[in-house]
Amino acid sequence: MIYRLFRYLSVVILLFSLPTASFSQSLKAYRATVDKINDLIHTKLDVSFDYQKRRLNGKAWITLKPLFYAIDSLTLDAKGMDIKTVALVTNHKLSKLNYSYDSLKLKINLDKTYSSKESYTVYIDYVAKPDELKAKGSAAITNAKGLYFINPDSTIQNKPVQIWTQGETESSSVWFPTIDSPNQKTTQEISITAPAKYTTLSNGTLVNKKSNKDGTRTDTWKMDKPHAPYLFMMAVGNFKIYQDKWKNIPVDYYLEPKYAPYAKSIFGNTPEMMTFFSNKLGIDYPWDKYAQVVVRDFVSGAMENTTATIHGDFVQQTDRELLDGSAGEDVIAHELFHHWFGDYVTAESWSNLSVNESFADISETLWNEYKFGKDAGDAHNYEAMQAYLNNPTAKSKHLIRFHYEDKEDMFDVVSYQKGGRILNMLRHDIGEDAFYKSLNLYLKSNAFKTGEAHQLRLAFEEVTGKDLNWFFNQWYFREGHPELNIKYSWNEGAKTQQVILNQTQKNDVFLLPMKIDIYVGGKKERHDYFMTKKTDTLNFTLNKKPDLVNVDADKIILAKKTDEKSLSEYAFQYENAPLYLDRLEALNAASKNSSDAIAQAIIHSALNDKYYKIRIKAIDALKLNQSSVKAKALPILKNLVKTDEKTLVQAAAITALASLKDSSHETLFKEALKSKSYAVQGAALAALAATNKKEAIILAKTLEQDSRGPLSVALVALYADEGSENNFDFVSKAFKDGGIEEKFQMMQRYVGMLSKIKNTGIFNENVALLKGIGIQYKSYGIDKYVIGLLHNLLKIKTDLLNSTPTQAKADVNLQIEYLKSNIADLEKL
Repeated sequence: MIYRLFRYLSVVILLFSLPTASFSQSLKAYRATVDKINDLIHTKLDVSFDYQKRRLNGKAWITLKPLFYAIDSLTLDAKGMDIKTVALVTNHKLSKLNYSYDSLKLKINLDKTYSSKESYTVYIDYVAKPDELKAKGSAAITNAKGLYFINPDSTIQNKPVQIWTQGETESSSVWFPTIDSPNQKTTQEISITAPAKYTTLSNGTLVNKKSNKDGTRTDTWKMDKPHAPYLFMMAVGNFKIYQDKWKNIPVDYYLEPKYAPYAKSIFGNTPEMMTFFSNKLGIDYPWDKYAQVVVRDFVSGAMENTTATIHGDFVQQTDRELLDGSAGEDVIAHELFHHWFGDYVTAESWSNLSVNESFADISETLWNEYKFGKDAGDAHNYEAMQAYLNNPTAKSKHLIRFHYEDKEDMFDVVSYQKGGRILNMLRHDIGEDAFYKSLNLYLKSNAFKTGEAHQLRLAFEEVTGKDLNWFFNQWYFREGHPELNIKYSWNEGAKTQQVILNQTQKNDVFLLPMKIDIYVGGKKERHDYFMTKKTDTLNFTLNKKPDLVNVDADKIILAKKTDEKSLSEYAFQYENAPLYLDRLEALNAASKNSSDAIAQAIIHSALNDKYYKIRIKAIDALKLNQSSVKAKALPILKNLVKTDEKTLVQAAAITALASLKDSSHETLFKEALKSKSYAVQGAALAALAATNKKEAIILAKTLEQDSRGPLSVALVALYADEGSENNFDFVSKAFKDGGIEEKFQMMQRYVGMLSKIKNTGIFNENVALLKGIGIQYKSYGIDKYVIGLLHNLLKIKTDLLNSTPTQAKADVNLQIEYLKSNIADLEKL
């Protein structure tokens, strides 16, 4: 599973400077792997739905056998259900069994004692009631109801009616009885009865479709290869299917009908990803089909249910939106790679989650590197590294954690981004061929079973012949990361270059293999170095002072680095060292010293960098209030607006020009408003508003009908600053229709617009919407941000009372009381 939402909101939390909890590994309980007493063999389900009550009517036939020891009882996970019948199936006949049920565990007394050589089948008739279950979510998975009814009574206009499931971590047992543990594997058959107008999807292949006289249809899906219960899935709704193929395997994309024309644009790289990953791993995609379905209100980013991935609706983009970049490309790669790491071989416990998630995480880097070039891969790797390093609680957690408060806590930047960076270090240290051969061995050795970090280590050791205990002990079973300070000293008399390395973190030394490149007289010489102590001084005898010493030349060490190079050395590094991070480091150093002539030269060069993210960062680094900078940058910025191949660069250049508030650029901005890119249009509208608010407001009305993403954000900002209550219908719709990222970009301005609303009904409806967002994303601390915004709104409304005519004071008072009530509700959470 990928938590795109988690990644974005983690940044939001840091920006808001919310308080964070203190973590101590030793104070938490040891979380043992769940004992396997009974072993799941096959699960057969027959389900139908009560849309009005939001319930599932189910029948389950569960075949098991004792793993080793003889048993006379069975305990199943079954959360919040009504249990109608429990029986043993013998020769197609049912014999009722005694049982007890506490709303979470179903304990069944079997008819006899079974040995490990005997299998048995129990039948359960039940009703699942997900909306009546109190289920705790997490920062990664915002809810844990297992089964979700979306707009089942069709009361929300223009919102589809859907049913879908989300099983990870242990929520499948909300909609069917099972042993809900990742160390169980079972084959599967599920018959889904739903209104005939809807499409269904589940794991495996569709083996039968039966039309019923009551206007329903029963679809039967069969999965012949074993997989974990948390990977079971269903989706029911009005989906349009785009059929693709990889070799002879069906590859299908299920979308809302209005997005069906863009299916190939959104998901079209999937077959190429399947080829790339299959070739790299030496194991072809191991399942009979691959489907991807997009649903509304998904509780995470996406989920790798075996053969049938569910995506949140953020991946549904029009061709216009895709001009500014795919929101789903990394997610699509991530979930597909899980079909080897997570589905084919599954983490045997949540403590070992990283053997699922770190691989899915690194797959994003691997795909970007392969498809879009090394700069793209390195940029993705760097951004993921920063997500980990900048998280205030992450360095106190082990990658493989046997101590945690709740299994949901495992879904974090440690299991994902840190784990992915550790694998990337290992890939570079042992070499590409050894890395992929080791992964091949791990997968083959544990196919359709479970795996853990020790098995991973043994696979790498068997292939490479190296002892890697030190690596796994350091990175997998220990918390933290090195904080590396790098200093330099040249001795002209001795012709010696000193490199002083100092690990400044409080805990013990990290063992760090690294490459050091030394540039002298137009030549580069590479040195291998293995740091084994906290402080070390390296001496290199050279003919003359080097132009550059580049420590960690491959830019892969997971460390917080302080590199004390001079600006002239960084300038040389930008022009001569080959990697994205070489150039980014130089640009970052220049940005901190932007008044320096050398720094300005670096920034100026970076405006034409080959990789678009460097160009954007260089634009952002410009100090256009300095006349010399402005004179050199202005023609380049104008050219970037007109000709750059990346719309995001065009938008950044427009934003930079807007900061000048120069009316002579208005023609350029108006021309940019004709762009098909929402990012360019949004930047152009904001830029025009900076010099000509009246005309910006007039043009804004012409842009409302087809506005998404950055353009919607710009329109909301403009109306909040210059508009009136008459603009609120658009603002409210834009806010409601926006994705979670757009909502947070709009939220402050949206609340500002609310302060202008006189209609109490409309006001209360939108305050309730804000409160709902605070509740939904409480695990990120967003409730505190919403509370702060509502307090600001309360102050504005309270101050307004003094200037409000007597006859209107009652409405303002009602709004104030409603605000106070919602703030109080959020503060009680």
